[in-house]
Amino acid sequence: MTGQMTNEVGWMLDEVLKVPEARHAILLSADGMLRAHSQGMARDEAERQAAALSGLQSISRSTAEFCGLETSPWQQTLVEFVDGYVFLVAAGAGAYLAVSAGQDVDMEAVTYSMHKVVDRLGKELTSLPRQHSVPGRPDDSGTA
Repeated sequence: MTGQMTNEVGWMLDEVLKVPEARHAILLSADGMLRAHSQGMARDEAERQAAALSGLQSISRSTAEFCGLETSPWQQTLVEFVDGYVFLVAAGAGAYLAVSAGQDVDMEAVTYSMHKVVDRLGKELTSLPRQHSVPGRPDDSGTA
């Protein structure tokens, strides 16, 4: 993802942080690449968290059978800590939105706000799988 896309989407992620006790927001791709992050979070930390959250989503998705339906699509993961929460939701094909929050956060308000951002951004959040170019073959830009 380019820095330009990060800046274009990052301000929208700040909307989620208007919920009291919400701390940080990250938009990531399924393969753990940072797509955007809220203000007040260093890019290096956002990249590290994006990689970790991708693994969390993958693990969550792999437990669908435990829910009783092997093909049940994953929608959300909530992790609770002594001092807060991490919310992780689907944000389009191959994209996820994560928000961290303090222990006194209104969980329903955070989830609602996250889904509003996902709906608002729509296709901008869709992340296509990365393709590796093959030497001598044209890539998506039409160049070899």
